[in-house]
Amino acid sequence: MPLDHSTSLLRVAIAAAATCAFALLPPATVPDANAATGTAGLDPVLATAYTQASRTARSEGVSLWITSGKRSSGEQEQLWRDAIRTHGSPAAARRWVLPPGQSTHVSGHAIDVGPHTGAMWLRRTGFRWGLCRTFANEWWHFEVATIPGQPCPPMWPDAAARVDRSISPLRR
Repeated sequence: MPLDHSTSLLRVAIAAAATCAFALLPPATVPDANAATGTAGLDPVLATAYTQASRTARSEGVSLWITSGKRSSGEQEQLWRDAIRTHGSPAAARRWVLPPGQSTHVSGHAIDVGPHTGAMWLRRTGFRWGLCRTFANEWWHFEVATIPGQPCPPMWPDAAARVDRSISPLRR
């Protein structure tokens, strides 16, 4: 998604708060950003948050893994073209896949996770690390969207709505 000034400021504020929150943890609990499989190329705050979440999931017997993380522009372009073919038009495809210049996967600020049970666990507990499900139509898509320990913001109906900002986020 193109970064406007308010989005940039929000990301800076969340990153700063997350860094402070992680700094308060005992050293043994602060993960190496590359420790969890699938975190290569991700924003360091997202990689750290996911690594902590995945370690906790594993300790609780919950299966959780990244099915898609950082994507190249070329990978995103191919997904975009496939989505247009599948959904019939760019407008319909944008609900599920964004073009490279608008996708948070290309910037390393989003992950898709599986399996479904792991994603549901992350939806319930992810706020502890700042991880939130951001789109109502994608149970698998998570981003750092809050300060660790604070509630997640309302979800957007889909990716296109957030980019367009024409529809208010869904209220829970």
